[in-house]
Amino acid sequence: MRASLIQIAVDPDEPVDARRARAARLVREESGRADLVVLPELWTVGAFASDLFAAGSEPLNGPTHRAMAGAARDAGVWLHAGSFVETEAGALYNTSLVLSPDGELAASYRKIHRFGFDQGEAVLMAAGEDLVTVDLPHLTVGVGTCYDLRFPELFRGLVDAGAQAFVVPAGWPARRRSHWTLLARARAVENQAYVLACGTAGTHAGVEQAGHSIIVDPWGEVLAEAGPGEEVLRVELDPGRVATTREDFPALKDRVLGVGAPKRSAPTRP
Repeated sequence: MRASLIQIAVDPDEPVDARRARAARLVREESGRADLVVLPELWTVGAFASDLFAAGSEPLNGPTHRAMAGAARDAGVWLHAGSFVETEAGALYNTSLVLSPDGELAASYRKIHRFGFDQGEAVLMAAGEDLVTVDLPHLTVGVGTCYDLRFPELFRGLVDAGAQAFVVPAGWPARRRSHWTLLARARAVENQAYVLACGTAGTHAGVEQAGHSIIVDPWGEVLAEAGPGEEVLRVELDPGRVATTREDFPALKDRVLGVGAPKRSAPTRP
């Protein structure tokens, strides 16, 4: 499976319609190059531009969905369209869309862990509740978003749901870039799964973005890593490597604690 991560910059002076058109063009350019394309978190508004969240919000089937569905269909790719600010019944959500090569909505995910420590996203957006996996040809993908990367229990739950790879769009700040790469590798190693973590470039509301999108294999090896600016990472994934890694080093079978861990019966007393 060929994967492309599109690390785009969020320019506050670029109109959102122009940004959507640019993102759609970049997705279409991956036609014939990729089977799966990934965009970053909140690229329509900027992950740290919380003052724009309400004004930049849209329904699930709004203009971002329509633009990305058309791009996925034109390119003939599975598209994780990053995330946008969804509005429903007066609440805001940080919502990701996964679209099939015919442009149909395969899944949506509302970010569970909201960042901000009682500010920004943490108070302006409602939390999602559901773990989401998507069955792609030959590979089951679990979905997380940015701050979710710091919570390993979410990814354990996705593994228990069958995930062999994780897609994590983000708007990660440059000042914590070392955490970004460390956590991406940790989630790969502990779950023996691919991690495709796609960040943004540029500056959101005065916060410089880390960029450095990264693709990690199930053994924790970095297959590709971007720099700080706009860039497209392209890697070929081997779905069989997940099974091979888990068979050759069956650490997941030794789980004792946590969701989905195997139950050990008490010894029988004479």
